[in-house]
Amino acid sequence: MSKIKFFSVAFLTASAMMQAQDLEQAKKAIDAEQYDKAKSILKSIIKTKPADGKAAFLLGNVYLKQNVGDSAKITFDKGLTAAEGGKFNNIGLGQLDLDSGNATAAKAKFDLAMQGMRKKEVEEYVYIAQAYINADKPDYQAALAILEKAKLANPNDPFVKLSIGDAYFGMKNQNEAYSAYRDAYATDNSIIRAKMQLGVLLKGAKAFVEAVKAYDEVIAINPNYGPVYRELAETYYLWANNKPQTYKENIAKALSNYEKYMSMTDYSLSSRMRHADFLILARDYKALEAEAQEMKKLDKVNPRILRYLGYAAYENGNTDESINALTEYLAKGTKIIGGDYYFLGLAKIKKSIGADGKTVDPVLFADGMTNLKKGVEMDANLANGLNEIGKAYFAQKLYGVAAGIFEAAIMNTTSKNFFEDNIYYGLCVHTVNRGKDAKTADMVALANADKAMDNVIAAKPEYAEAYLYKARLNSVMSKDDIMTEQYQKYVDLVSAKGPEEVTKNKAKVTEAYNNMASFYANTDKAKAKELLNKTLALDPTNAYATESLKVLK
Repeated sequence: MSKIKFFSVAFLTASAMMQAQDLEQAKKAIDAEQYDKAKSILKSIIKTKPADGKAAFLLGNVYLKQNVGDSAKITFDKGLTAAEGGKFNNIGLGQLDLDSGNATAAKAKFDLAMQGMRKKEVEEYVYIAQAYINADKPDYQAALAILEKAKLANPNDPFVKLSIGDAYFGMKNQNEAYSAYRDAYATDNSIIRAKMQLGVLLKGAKAFVEAVKAYDEVIAINPNYGPVYRELAETYYLWANNKPQTYKENIAKALSNYEKYMSMTDYSLSSRMRHADFLILARDYKALEAEAQEMKKLDKVNPRILRYLGYAAYENGNTDESINALTEYLAKGTKIIGGDYYFLGLAKIKKSIGADGKTVDPVLFADGMTNLKKGVEMDANLANGLNEIGKAYFAQKLYGVAAGIFEAAIMNTTSKNFFEDNIYYGLCVHTVNRGKDAKTADMVALANADKAMDNVIAAKPEYAEAYLYKARLNSVMSKDDIMTEQYQKYVDLVSAKGPEEVTKNKAKVTEAYNNMASFYANTDKAKAKELLNKTLALDPTNAYATESLKVLK
């Protein structure tokens, strides 16, 4: 009898050890972002031992990382009733509370998770801190407060140091983050992510060469650690955009490294979605469309796939497909972003242009502009991409369409193209309204364009053309006093550069003289004659000046 009991205990001990090993393998898979593998291991543990609450908690966390909140909650709720480690699931449920904006409920659940902790234990603290860090709206100070308790309990725990690094990283405190990550790796050099994060900090500082070297050191230690290739991809992407002369080379490296990351992690729907997000950044819309089609095979009903199809369809010239996909996504999707309205707006604007390339459907165009502006309002960074689009319409002489694009672009005053976009907006509005009278001209657009010229002048007061454009706009608005004032400023700036500059801009200078003369003709004939004679000195055959002088005599 005692012998049978001995073998039973031995069997149970071996079984427990195997499950513990499996749990560690699952943790390693999560760290390596091999989420499908981690889920498979954890589901196997739970099936074998339903009482393992820690496995349920980790599985729920994987669902959170994959943005599958419903599955996470179901898993945490079941795990909460487990006999062993069930309390950890309070932490997962607490993060869901944080995501829904209920910090009080989250804290109550975190307090439950910390009940009965032994003096040297820190695991619960680390997971609670990570919940604060990973929440939709992170609370880094709350995470650090929890981690201070962990430090008191066990000052040398490497995972405490790693989480401190994550909190400071989120707070953009480079120095403290670097110190924490360095200490975590020095304490336990098996925590490869800590070393990788040193490269991530360099990436954030735009020290791209040094960041790549740091990642290469990680690869030398463990060439199979997938996340380092994602970081390489993102570093090369940023490098390409910060150094345009390197764009082609570095964007190719970015895409190549992301493919390597995918091959070392998994091709689950969530991983493919993350890849799709990166393809949008890299502007590889052919690859995005192919990825979206692969996602449809995995989950035909997931609305987020419609986003990727909509973006790719617009960029690949399929405006109807883009409009249909994005309209459906906006009706079904749960997490709407600025890009969804942005691409829908651009697709509608493109569709509004007739087959002749000249006529524009005003209703569809206005609808597209509403969507486009809403997109930029939600995500101001989208304005950076409108410069190229607006200039393309300008080159096609679709000045009204281009004006709309540039109007949306200048909504972001910190856009990298803000100066040029204002100039183009003013040019387009003037071109559309040139020759019209006060009854037919778009006075609102003209007034906005006038303000745009003020933006240009404020940024670069020596830019003479801005005063010329402002004068022209005010001429259409029949604000002749302002028109004259601006033409004079234009002439003064050109004249200050010498006779050669005046001769070079003869047509514009004589335009200024003639328009100013027209303003003075009824109030100061001598001034008017003086200006007209200046025109004739530059252009002796100028018909307007010749005829006007005859009238003034």
